[in-house]
Amino acid sequence: MPTLDLTSSWPVDHVSAVVVTDSGVRESVGDSDRVYELASVTKLLSAYAILVAVEEGAVELDQPAGPEGSTVRHLLAHASGLAFGDRTVQAPVGTKRIYSSAGFEVLAELIETESGIAFPDYLVEAVCTPLQMTNTSLPGSAGHGGRSTLADLTMFATELVAPTLVAPQTLASATDVQFPGLNGIVPGYGSHKPCDWGLGFELRGDKTPHWTGSNNSSSTFGHFGQAGTFLWVDPAVQTACVVLTDRAFGEWAKPLWPEVSDAVLAG
Repeated sequence: MPTLDLTSSWPVDHVSAVVVTDSGVRESVGDSDRVYELASVTKLLSAYAILVAVEEGAVELDQPAGPEGSTVRHLLAHASGLAFGDRTVQAPVGTKRIYSSAGFEVLAELIETESGIAFPDYLVEAVCTPLQMTNTSLPGSAGHGGRSTLADLTMFATELVAPTLVAPQTLASATDVQFPGLNGIVPGYGSHKPCDWGLGFELRGDKTPHWTGSNNSSSTFGHFGQAGTFLWVDPAVQTACVVLTDRAFGEWAKPLWPEVSDAVLAG
């Protein structure tokens, strides 16, 4: 049985999913053109646009941004001290991994200021157009307001497996631990010590429990969204998996997401 057929029994109205390897699409299920809310999977797209901006010289990772003492790097790595949903400073810079969607909104404003281009347009120009992602948009927050389709995220996952828009070493650095040793919380999965993160990419590391599978390597990176979506890339086997649903993340997902991820890696 194809591994993604496991999703057919999920308690959701709609699900679309794909497995991508360095050889191309291995398997897919569901409507590839249905538009889904991405929630925090949006952060992967926003972060990638910011990496393009860094390579273009529009911004620098270590330039000031956000609270006093914070930089672009701190904001991308959830180490600025900003709260989740607003710009309240909850901790000194670089002392705690506080997952912050507001931090991505600060980053979007910085890109707009430095480039003179509205961030949703910058995302389209930097990422979507070159990857032919024609049905991806950012009508809301740069941290959680994106929409896309499986067809588009297949192109994005392919890019993350073998980057073309940024240098391979740029993506490698972005998926390496930033500010090692910081403790924090993965929403829905509790406290982790440490709570490793890259530049916008959550890192699997040794986190338990986790939304990826037990067979995912510690180098796995990606993100899940409260809209019932996830995207991970396991560079150890050059494989990516994208799953989009229309049911909000909750207890239903906790056993099912790792199960399908393990099946993908065993397949």
